[in-house]
This record gives sequence, C-alpha cells and structure tokens, in this order.
Amino acid sequence: MGNSKSLLGQKLCSHFLPEEQAEVDRLFDALTSGKGNAPGTFSLEALKSHVGEALPPEMVTRLYDSMRRVELTQKALSGSKSVSREQLTVSLSYVLKGNSEERSHVILKMISATDGPVKASEVQKFTEDLVASVVHVLAHRRELRGWTERKATVASSVQASAAQLLSELKFQDGQKFLGAQCLDRDCDRAVIEDWVFHVPHVATFLSVVVHRGLLLGSSLDLATLVPERHVDQGRQFESILDLPSVIYLNSHLAVEQQHQWHLLFSTQLHGQSFSQLCGHITHRGPCLVVLEDSKGHVFGGFASCSWEVKPQFQGDNKCFLFSIAPRMAVYTHTGYNDHYMYLNHGQQTMPNGLGMGGQHHYFGLWVAADFGKGHSKAKPMCTTYNSPQLSAQEDFQFDKMEVWGLGDPLEAHLVKDKKSILDSDPGAQILLEASGRARHSEGLREVPDDGTDG
Repeated sequence: MGNSKSLLGQKLCSHFLPEEQAEVDRLFDALTSGKGNAPGTFSLEALKSHVGEALPPEMVTRLYDSMRRVELTQKALSGSKSVSREQLTVSLSYVLKGNSEERSHVILKMISATDGPVKASEVQKFTEDLVASVVHVLAHRRELRGWTERKATVASSVQASAAQLLSELKFQDGQKFLGAQCLDRDCDRAVIEDWVFHVPHVATFLSVVVHRGLLLGSSLDLATLVPERHVDQGRQFESILDLPSVIYLNSHLAVEQQHQWHLLFSTQLHGQSFSQLCGHITHRGPCLVVLEDSKGHVFGGFASCSWEVKPQFQGDNKCFLFSIAPRMAVYTHTGYNDHYMYLNHGQQTMPNGLGMGGQHHYFGLWVAADFGKGHSKAKPMCTTYNSPQLSAQEDFQFDKMEVWGLGDPLEAHLVKDKKSILDSDPGAQILLEASGRARHSEGLREVPDDGTDG
C-alpha cells in the first residue's frame, strides 16, 4: 500500500491538524526505518524497539494489535501481520481525536482479537494494564512532577484505581460492575462505548500512554492530571499518596486547584502534635487531609474553605470525604445538614479535634486533639456525606497524617491570619479614619514568604 490512503483513511486524517499529522508521519518513518520490516509497514519488533522500556511489553502488544486490526476498506490489508501508515493514522486518530464510539472501537481491539463481545474479566485486565502503564511511563519519562513511586503499594493502588474506573461500567441490563461476581459477564461494543463516554480518564490515560510511550509530540499537558508537588525547602518526604491516588483525588478538584499541591503539615516532618497541625493548616485556603490508620486504610477529606479554630461547624457543600485504600471512592454532601468541617482546640465544653461530617462524637472523620486517635462513626452512613466507615475499625489509631494546600500557594497565604490590628479591630480603623489620618500601610502589606521550594 505504501503512502496511498483509502477514503476511510483520508476521512479520519481530518481529525489531525497539519502539524499533528506531520508528527504521526515522522513516527511512522521512524518505525519503518529499521531492518526486517515489509515495505511500507512496521512490525511488532520495530514498535517494541522504538518504545524501549517506556511502556510495559503487554501494553506495547495491545497498542500494536489495535493498529494491526484496524478495519480498512481493503479487507486483505486489515488482516495483515504488520502495520501500514494508514492503519497507524486511523488508530491514533481514533485514540487521540475520536469520540467515545471511535475510542471504544480501538479499545475492543486492544482487549481481544475477536469481533464479538468480550468478558468483563478481559476488560478488568486491560484497565489494570492501562493504569499500570500510565504510572510506568510517567516514571520512565521522569514526569512524576515531584511525586515518588511507593514500591510497596503500587500494585494494590493500580488495582484500586482500575476497580474505581470499572465501577462505572454498566452491562446491557443496567447493572453496574460489582467485582468478582461479574467477571464472566459479556461486554459488547455498546457497553464499552457507554463506559468510555462516562469515564473520561479511560481516554485520558490512553492519550498519556500514546503521547509519552511513543514520543508523539508534546501537546499533552499533564498539569490538570498530575499536580506539581511542593514540599518546604525541598525536604525529603514520602507521601501517603501515590500517583494513582493523586490523579484520582485531583480529578475531583476545581481546575484552579489542580496544577499544584503544597504540603502544609505532615506527621513525618512536623511530629505528632495537634497544636502543630492547627498552626500549619489554619487560614491556608482549600486543602486535602489524608490519614493512614494502623491497619493500612487510607482516607481523608477535602476542605473547600480555610480551616479556623472555633467551636462551630464551618465550610460549604463543596467539601467531601474520600477513601483511597482498600478502595477508591469520593462521598459528597447529602444536603441533610451543614456539618462540613469542624476544628476546635483548648476548650472544656466542646469536643477538641478536627472533624468532617456527622455530628459531635459521631463524625464521619474525626482526629482527636489527643493526637494519634480518631474515629469514623458512620453506621449505616454519615449523614453529611453519605460515606461509610472509612477506617478499618470505628475507633482507629494512626501515626501518618498529611495536609496538602491546593492551587497557588501565594493566594493561600493572602488569607493567612497575619493581620494588623486595623484588620482585626474594626473600631480602631474607624477611629483612625475619623481623625483624618490615612492608612499608610494599606496596599503595602508584605506578602509572607512561605518558604516553599519545588
């Protein structure tokens, strides 16, 4: 076939801008430059050589099979054991620029060589391979944006991330994927298409694998997928969170909060101290609170507003609770009450600690001022967030806790409680203005230096 293109191929090429098509052509030229390729095509070995160790071998084979199985107008070509320029273009056009119907077409070919329905177990294996490939390629390309791989937990985290993606898979009868009991059920083209449409991360992860695995251009911006991690003064620090869990939580944040996270508090760096916790997280803008209990359950909450130490509930309905291990899930407000956030310290008549959801002594998430203890009392569900018990046991112990400030740290510091008496005492401001004296410091406030270093 060489450089000739069928009508189907010409139609699908229109998905690409000229500069994008040039990138695809350069990729094809690189893949066909080696020895052992049939004229105008490339082999699996050529693709593996090009990718190297950037992707797991299983994912390289899946990508190759999806290209080789592309249905062209000439059936003999679509059954070829090598990949032509047209097949590469069509396949990448579907993956990178296509709609859910086109992407599901490629995904089915990545899953199985058969044209009929695939088993849910096959979809599960593909999804786990996809998540693992994203982690693998970003680590290989050194694009973790400050995050580190947690070797001990990466396998379980990949499985939890895949399970979360699959939880939105609905079979023909409307039943959702419920794990092991559904593995033998059939998934036809309509099921996969609906899944890809409702779970954008499937397409996003495929784009990461193609762009970073095949070195296809640099147009993919990772800023809203993986936040840049900042830790004070570049201190060595291993987070409770790994890449799949960071990506999952980041997807539930507002766009302005997704590009970077800065560490406000960690027991690893700041010690087991509730007063230290309060000192580091109050008046710092929206943040994520994350704990790992003594049984290995990882969970926490998103505070949409700055924390303040006071004996009343605070926050708004953008807050949520979440679980990361053993399963990933987010629990949003129910409208039943407004008990979103609570932070109190040093009082005798009110509970002292940090809480989210529920009510006094029965919080969805509670960290006691007697640090290292907490509870998640949500039977059957937390009234505020409809969340189940997040910890392994209702009353739990922990020694790992961290709080991440979200978005631009400068904006967070502008709301930090470093106010003059004129701010904290309106009466003083009125007296000053009544005397005719100007507020010379107005507009000249020094912006506090947070000392952060990426």
